[in-house]
Amino acid sequence: MTWQQHCLLPMILTAGMAGPAFGQTAVPDFSGLWAHPSLGFASPPSGPGPVRNKTRRPNGSSNPDMIVGDDTNPILKPEAAAIIRKRGEISRSGLAFPDPDSLCNYQPVPYIFWNFEIELLQRPDKVVILYNHDHEWREVRLNQQHPAKVTPSWHGDSVGHYEGDTLVVDTVGVRTGKHATIDRLGTPYTEAMHVVERYRLLDYEAAKAAMDLAEKEWAPIPAYAVDPNYKGKGLHLEFTVEDPGVFTMPWTATVTYRRALHKAWDEHICSENAEGNYFNVQYYSDKDAKIPSADKPDF
Repeated sequence: MTWQQHCLLPMILTAGMAGPAFGQTAVPDFSGLWAHPSLGFASPPSGPGPVRNKTRRPNGSSNPDMIVGDDTNPILKPEAAAIIRKRGEISRSGLAFPDPDSLCNYQPVPYIFWNFEIELLQRPDKVVILYNHDHEWREVRLNQQHPAKVTPSWHGDSVGHYEGDTLVVDTVGVRTGKHATIDRLGTPYTEAMHVVERYRLLDYEAAKAAMDLAEKEWAPIPAYAVDPNYKGKGLHLEFTVEDPGVFTMPWTATVTYRRALHKAWDEHICSENAEGNYFNVQYYSDKDAKIPSADKPDF
């Protein structure tokens, strides 16, 4: 080893430990538990947005007890509008149409974004996204391509990369099914659907303003409150959906997260008879769904 190499080696090692390699930007840190205590998606500041609920509470927010999707949204093709209209009629009858969560099925992308709490685990080769309901999780392979032939799955095939301070996730190959929807309003989709997610951090004031605006559409669920004392950055998700089989144009929606009030997740298992869990009385028909039982055996 020459004296020049001897002198440069500590500098090279120190630089390698201190941060990203030359020419690379620092990867944003999305660690920690994030919460957004609302059931639905928020509309973008401008441009085509998601289907909204027609029924409202006295304060103007969406009424989650009666989901009637707006079938007049111009993003919808006639066939899709008809499906939403039919599902809205079920809601108006006093029942609730079945969807992935109420049937304890896997939740497709982007339906799964309704989850109140998430956590992102970032590794050099992939990002794992954890959701607080039903132990569901997604794996995003970084800096890779979709396979030439994708086998459809409920979460689809997701690849991603960082663009500066933003994690971009591209998903295709989302499986379809009889009761599969992409939102709580019963919006259908086909296996041609393409979803692009963009995750980035927002300053506190911007994150709070975005969440306040979203909660005017979907009132918050108190059990999933954000930490009111945390003044750090929030996490903003903007996603765009394309599906030529259902939609007349691409559309965009947003979900804004802030730090969760609780530092550990409660376990939420979708089961008809899960004691201590609201699912034992909140099946999709909104009726008592407990499994029949008896104090004494009949044998």
